[in-house]
Amino acid sequence: MFTRYFSNSRKILTGSILAGIFIALLCGLLQFFLSYHKRAETLDTRIVDLRIYMESYFDELKSTIDSLQPLTLTNCEDVSGELTSSAAFSVNVRAFLLVRDKTAFCSSATGGMFAPMQELMPQLHIDKSIDMALLSGTPMLPNKPAIAIWYRNPLVKDGGVFASINITLMPYIRHTSRQDEFKGMALIIGDTALLTSSGQLVSVSDLHETPVRAATLKSVPLTLKLYADRWTTDEILFALFFGLICGIAAGTLSFYILTIRLHPGKEILTAIKRGQFYVVYQPVVDAKELKMTGVEVLMRWRHPGAGEIPPDAFINFAEAQKLIVPLTLHLFELIIRDAPLLQTVLPAGAKLGINIAPGHLHADSFKEDMRKLAASLPPDHFQLVLEITERDMINQYEAVPLFEWLHHEGFEVAIDDFGTGHSALIYLERFTMDYLKIDRGFVNAIGTETVTSPVLDAVLTLARRLNMATVAEGVETPEQAAWLREHGVNFLQGYWISRPMPLAHFVKWQPDFLKDSE
Repeated sequence: MFTRYFSNSRKILTGSILAGIFIALLCGLLQFFLSYHKRAETLDTRIVDLRIYMESYFDELKSTIDSLQPLTLTNCEDVSGELTSSAAFSVNVRAFLLVRDKTAFCSSATGGMFAPMQELMPQLHIDKSIDMALLSGTPMLPNKPAIAIWYRNPLVKDGGVFASINITLMPYIRHTSRQDEFKGMALIIGDTALLTSSGQLVSVSDLHETPVRAATLKSVPLTLKLYADRWTTDEILFALFFGLICGIAAGTLSFYILTIRLHPGKEILTAIKRGQFYVVYQPVVDAKELKMTGVEVLMRWRHPGAGEIPPDAFINFAEAQKLIVPLTLHLFELIIRDAPLLQTVLPAGAKLGINIAPGHLHADSFKEDMRKLAASLPPDHFQLVLEITERDMINQYEAVPLFEWLHHEGFEVAIDDFGTGHSALIYLERFTMDYLKIDRGFVNAIGTETVTSPVLDAVLTLARRLNMATVAEGVETPEQAAWLREHGVNFLQGYWISRPMPLAHFVKWQPDFLKDSE
């Protein structure tokens, strides 16, 4: 899992860079296609909304014109008022014209008139039931494009209703054409198109740009074409940025994995020789008096290349590589080195909690190692407590006499992280333990609506019946501390009291938790 940085650094760096580039390309492309798909959905929605809006508008217009068709049978003087009123209350309509015998004889804008449709509107074919044309303007608004629409009245010879429609006032079209992601749209009738981006009429043959979406209305001969970029600069930049971030993260993670997971176990031995391991101390206080009664000794590894390596990573690997004994012996050496200064800080009888792995517990040298450690410490000052993690498997047939020997030699034994493994009750039944260390997961549940708090109550009751002292780990808040003290927990350990500290900080440590408890 660990290796020497200097031997394989080039291979690790190359692999990390390649992994970063691959992930960057993959994530960048994925983000781009997601953005492209989202944009496609937006375009689909936009063109559908436009079509529905336009169809709804022309359906309403047709209903109005149908109501005006009977007026083509009467004189203009009799119906001009009604015609003008209809135009005034019809959205976007500039004028209605009544036509009979191919001649417009009445206008909602000017009243009576006489104008052959062939001259007035040569683009329209009045022999059709419905026809449309795009106009560059109308007599009253010559510079503003409009739509001309014709509905024939089958009951009147060459007659029907003509309407001119104001395009630029259609709010939805104006709104759509001004969206940042759209270049504009084209309204196409026959061979003529109106570009909303310029407001100019052009020939359809001059529309060289390919639309991203198009739709033809059902009720009228009008086609809508939507123009936009297939993808935007922002989408490309965001995809590149996202890919870059993912690539950097993947490269860094790959470097970490290759450094931590693929290196040979000699890295641990090299780290021991070069003094890369160090110890920190986390105070343990009496729950009633809130006075420090001891510390838990924890090992840390500050790698010159990888930085701080998580304890779980190097301890588990050391066990797998059969290096846990030399690593634990190095921990003993560090404790022995610090012991004279610790003696000045900790009271007589202070407990030193040391984690012991099953691999060392069952080693042939274990008893001799423990005797040497005890003999190297200041006499009659420290009480050594061996903490054995409950989730680690130990050989029960060897452990029973070992625990008896430890107690005979004056050592104490604690079961660590109680409740996190598979054998908690078996440990309590078969082995004589002095302390039960409650896992932080139970402590964190205090004050929450979970099933963990009742379990914690049961654990405390069980510990009392077995005459075991309890140590709560992971105490982070005054509320947790208060609950644990009220329920008879013997000792507290956690960030509320103090984080693990190097020796230089520990000797200067002044507890702040006393202020919180007041």
